[in-house]
Amino acid sequence: MSPSEPRFEVRVAESATDLRAAQRLRYDVFVTELGGDGPLVDHAQRLERDRFDPYCEHLLLIDTARAADPDGQVVGVYRVMTEEGAARAGQFYCADEYDLAPLLSSGRKVLELGRSCLHRDYRGGAAIYHLWNGLARVTLERRIEVLFGVASFHGTDVRALAEPLANLHHRYLAPPDLRVRTRTAHYQSLDLMPAEEIDRARAMRETPALIKGYLRLGGFVGDGAFVDHAFNTVDICLVLDTARMNPRQRAIYTGELRETAG
Repeated sequence: MSPSEPRFEVRVAESATDLRAAQRLRYDVFVTELGGDGPLVDHAQRLERDRFDPYCEHLLLIDTARAADPDGQVVGVYRVMTEEGAARAGQFYCADEYDLAPLLSSGRKVLELGRSCLHRDYRGGAAIYHLWNGLARVTLERRIEVLFGVASFHGTDVRALAEPLANLHHRYLAPPDLRVRTRTAHYQSLDLMPAEEIDRARAMRETPALIKGYLRLGGFVGDGAFVDHAFNTVDICLVLDTARMNPRQRAIYTGELRETAG
């Protein structure tokens, strides 16, 4: 293996230094690239933080071939919140945006995913699959049945995103038992144009890679979007039911097809 080739490992953040590395990558992506902000964002130290961080676990994708500086080695992040963490925080992160009652009343074990991001040099390759495989280990160890969380389109102009949003509504709307809905005060319909008028290929090209990745794994979208002006995004809620995965989707998720998937 040449020095330029990545050497990936995935682990949960174990220290304040690990957490700062995750928050610094989040700052680079969500603040510098996407123009987001928030009350606890530390612009001086370039840390994207919020009140939920202490109640979550932070899954790190590390490229040990990069510089020895821990910040430089963290090239991907997933933040995960268990039901126990949500109880301590008072709620799940996306509960302000979505009514999660269909999931929380199901009796199934759920896990919220959030703040997912990759360093710009690692997008479009195998890195996301390594991160997913690490996430799969966590879910299997804890017998998680349903994963959910918000994912975003850049910008807040819903009209400019009408085609990809409508495509999600018509092709990937969650079944009733998983169909979370944007809270009424913030509800933005995804049904923005008729299905027969959608250019599906173009709609998928305009859909962020992370969202497309969830769809390939068998993910669904909730009913409605949330326009997040603080983060300069239009959010949708993705729901992934591990019991509904087909064999190929499960193999990609758990890493059995890592070589071909990359």
